[in-house]
Amino acid sequence: MGDHNDNATDRMLMAGAKGGVLLFGITPPRLSTAPERIREITAATLARLNFLEVDGLALYDIDDESDRNPAERPFPYLPTIDPATYHAEYLGEWTRPAVIYRCVGKYTAAELRTWMQTADTGRVLSVFVGASSKDKAVRTRLSQAQTLRDGVRPDLLLGGVAITERPEEHLRLLAKQEAGCAYFISQVVYNADAVKSMVSDYYYACRERQLEPKPVVFTLSVCGSVKTLTFLKWLGVDIPRWLENSLRHADDTLVESYQHCLANARDLMAFCRKLGMPFGFLVESVSIRKVEIEASVALAAELSGLLGRGQPSA
Repeated sequence: MGDHNDNATDRMLMAGAKGGVLLFGITPPRLSTAPERIREITAATLARLNFLEVDGLALYDIDDESDRNPAERPFPYLPTIDPATYHAEYLGEWTRPAVIYRCVGKYTAAELRTWMQTADTGRVLSVFVGASSKDKAVRTRLSQAQTLRDGVRPDLLLGGVAITERPEEHLRLLAKQEAGCAYFISQVVYNADAVKSMVSDYYYACRERQLEPKPVVFTLSVCGSVKTLTFLKWLGVDIPRWLENSLRHADDTLVESYQHCLANARDLMAFCRKLGMPFGFLVESVSIRKVEIEASVALAAELSGLLGRGQPSA
């Protein structure tokens, strides 16, 4: 497994604490996809990412969240390949770290234990995600999964989800930090003010308790159509009304949202640096449209420059 003090996952978070970590998020292909097609999709994804100066990949674990929002989902829920399986079987060429999400409620404690025992902690970090609503039937609760990791695999770097829309979210971050979280990744961010309030509350609460604040990674997602916008809102993303108006009425929604993501990134970067708060960005596309994916890659490249990484190497 290598020396834990000098593995890629630790170095990634150290980089984040110094100058800002940069991740790229992808959803594994659908379960129904033929293996040959999965290999094609993966090759195309890696070709796009190879020249980007990103620190790691985030691989999402998709769960059916209809219990959280009874409104019709704008894009149908289709089961996707387990991110750990996808990483192990198809992403062998990706040598940088991978953040593997785990919707822990989907798995039994035994399944989580087996995965943790076999994970290569030099290449793999995880984010544990709790149930999407209080009423959802789960196999393992978030607190149980955190305790399990503590006992089975304490060297697996664990992250938590930050939902800036929730009041008192900084208190949840502190509780997750106490339960072993070494970093946080936000839901998609469109309201920079709400994010700054949460980060500020968290930073000063840490200072009061004489704790070292953990890096918060902000998720940015371009939005290329009114349908994608509707989906982001369905997911619970807070989009200020003025911004929703300008996205709906823009000549080019994708360009408008791209510029807004970039403005938010600059704003959050300046805010965190002034505060002395470790931070980072995760760029993703919630849509599978090629134009939106390409815009995400372009945004990640531009952020790489803003974070002072120079030009992406060809």
